[in-house]
Amino acid sequence: MKITYWSDFACPYCYIGETRLRNVIKDMPEFKDEEVEFEMKAFQLDPYAGVHATGDTQTRFAKKYGISMEEAGDTIEHISQLGRDEGIDFKYATTLFTNTMDAHRLTKFAMEKGDKELTDKLIERLYAAYFTDNKELADKDLLLGIAVDCGFDADEVKAVLDSDKYHDEVVLDEREAARYGIHAVPCFIIGDYALQGAQPAEYMKSALLKAMEKESSKVDESQGMTCGPDGCRIG
Repeated sequence: MKITYWSDFACPYCYIGETRLRNVIKDMPEFKDEEVEFEMKAFQLDPYAGVHATGDTQTRFAKKYGISMEEAGDTIEHISQLGRDEGIDFKYATTLFTNTMDAHRLTKFAMEKGDKELTDKLIERLYAAYFTDNKELADKDLLLGIAVDCGFDADEVKAVLDSDKYHDEVVLDEREAARYGIHAVPCFIIGDYALQGAQPAEYMKSALLKAMEKESSKVDESQGMTCGPDGCRIG
């Protein structure tokens, strides 16, 4: 089975949702002998974000959603707890929000290499760099180090990061999302079934079983936790 999903490395629900989905698959006996391939497609929450963080997450939340600093802190902690519930060392309060284009370009480079295991490892490391290590994902030296640690050639990675290679591929992913009516992430396409948001585990399990039975559905944005260009759903 192939699962295609749109995601951004700065989206908390994307990291939580993908991790939860993988955990659900791991625990389902129906998938014991089923090979599942994940393919990530790019979706930048803010294509115009700068290369350096300009403020802390709590202040950004309070301003964006028109809530108090206390309410913002509580919301951020709630999201972090959702991540910890999936086994992630989730530190959303101290994330440093920056542009993610280069992280997505690097992922496209990894995909072109054709090693799915290395690509999955890179994607996990990029999420962790942001949500656990609280690094700026626009830092090219950081991206180079992560890629090399994952097993990619340093000279090849540096050549990609020092160019605009794979930029068009990232933009094409985003245009494809728009054509499908996807305006918030994560969005998982499981066979013929579309799963919008970081849904509860039981909902994910149901979607997986329906996909195995080759049932289809339209994208459902009525449930699940998502993030989009205007922010994350917090209530």
